[in-house]
Amino acid sequence: MHDKTEPEVNMTSLIDVVLLLLIFFMVSTSFVKQSQISIQLPEAESSTQVEESTQQLDIMITEQGTYLVNNRELVNNRPETIRNALQKLSDGNTNLPLTISADANARHQHVVTAMDVAGKLGFTRISIATISDPAEQ
Repeated sequence: MHDKTEPEVNMTSLIDVVLLLLIFFMVSTSFVKQSQISIQLPEAESSTQVEESTQQLDIMITEQGTYLVNNRELVNNRPETIRNALQKLSDGNTNLPLTISADANARHQHVVTAMDVAGKLGFTRISIATISDPAEQ
């Protein structure tokens, strides 16, 4: 009579391969961290509320002097680049409200450049964004 023994499958090598694959994928995966621009706005002594429009333009200036028009970073900080971005987004409508938000530590020249470009394009509804003093509210 034949002694029937059940064949045995060694799971150790299979587990080792799965763990090695897991480690490989964990190491080779790049984790993307979405970064957001943080701007520290200067405080204003007195504030007036500006009505929000459905369509408006925003120019943000970071502490390093980087310009963002409607939350899209520009390739450089030359006035021609800012002018082209404003013309493209406004489609020639200079009646749109334009808000300039600059970091409190941004150079004054960057804000003046943005205002100058907007003024030369014919924008008249230009606002400077600030944060209000919480003690006044």
